[in-house]
Amino acid sequence: MREKKNNASHVLTVVMPAYKEKAIEKSIRSTLQVLSELNCKYELIVVVDGFLDKTYENAKKVHSKYLTVLGYKNNKGKGYAVRYGMARAKGDIIAFLDAGMDIDATGLALFYNIFLWTDADIVVGSKLHPLSNVQYPLQRRILSLGYQMFIRTFFGLRIHETQTGIKMFRRKVLEDVLPRLLVKKFAFDVEVLAVANHLGYRKIFEAPVKINYTNWSAVMSQGFIQVSSRMLWDSCAVFYRLYFRHYYDDKSSRQWRFDPDLNFRINIG
Repeated sequence: MREKKNNASHVLTVVMPAYKEKAIEKSIRSTLQVLSELNCKYELIVVVDGFLDKTYENAKKVHSKYLTVLGYKNNKGKGYAVRYGMARAKGDIIAFLDAGMDIDATGLALFYNIFLWTDADIVVGSKLHPLSNVQYPLQRRILSLGYQMFIRTFFGLRIHETQTGIKMFRRKVLEDVLPRLLVKKFAFDVEVLAVANHLGYRKIFEAPVKINYTNWSAVMSQGFIQVSSRMLWDSCAVFYRLYFRHYYDDKSSRQWRFDPDLNFRINIG
């Protein structure tokens, strides 16, 4: 009951990276509706990952005091977009949710409740959770299972799945982790979880998700083999930096690449 009593004191930020999303208006409206039903203050930050079509203009058509739409000219990858939004977040709890509407936004309410009741550092969505309701192509299922076997073996993460596009973090975790990260595209999820785990944030819980992959995402349309290969390569690079170069350790802070647009700074008020 202690957590419920204090729910209203929390601020939840949801960052939504968007890349060539035709249904961005619908996605924004459905997410705002879910957030409005939570017993907390909230904000939604949409980050358009490259002005390549009408995604930014369509996102700006939604008017809400709880919505901020950001973006930049060139496509830089999901990891960059998520960090760009998180660097501007006001919340003490910060989540990200893919914009494609494959993942049901109502899951944010479940994630929020799990986060509070477990006093989590991180809550991750998992397609392999026994309560998940997931429909997705065989190719993607094979890729996911093979990749997760690799992740569990080499990174020691005690979770079954890392790549589902919905996660929730305690702000302190991100303040420690984000300045150390390098991956901007396909292995961002693995890097952020592996580094958090390495730094001692072990209260990582899985939550069920409802997913219907009616179409390949804009990212996957770049080529199944190309994306899979790049994801594996980036993950191997994370492994090398983590265990051989010790790049993510505090003593290596002078090596971290500073980008003023990704600097995770504390917002007051």
